[in-house]
Amino acid sequence: MEIAARQRDIIAKRWFCNFNIRGESEHMRLDKYLKVSRLIKRRPVANEACDAGRIQVNGKVAKASLNVKVGDIIEITFGDKVVKVEVLSIEETYKKDEARELYKVL
Repeated sequence: MEIAARQRDIIAKRWFCNFNIRGESEHMRLDKYLKVSRLIKRRPVANEACDAGRIQVNGKVAKASLNVKVGDIIEITFGDKVVKVEVLSIEETYKKDEARELYKVL
C-alpha cells in the first residue's frame, strides 16, 4: 500500500512540475504547438512535415515529439518559402484569432 502511495506522489509531482505559476505548461510537443499556434492547420500534417525534415528547432532538424519551450526558434520550410518564428507562449488551447500571440515572426 505504501509503495502505491509513493508512486502516486511521484506521478503527481512530475505532472505539476510541467506547469508554471500561471498554470501554463512550460513545454509542449512540437506537432501540437504547430497546430495550436495555427502555423500548420492539422496535427497529422505537422507530423508529416517533421518526418520529412522540413522543421528545425534551434537550428536542428526536429522530430514531432520534441518538447518546445518559450524562446525556441522554429524554422518551417514550405517549398521555397521559409518561415522562422520565436515561441513567445505555450498554451494548451487558444482562439483562432489570437493564435498569432503565441509566436513572433522573425
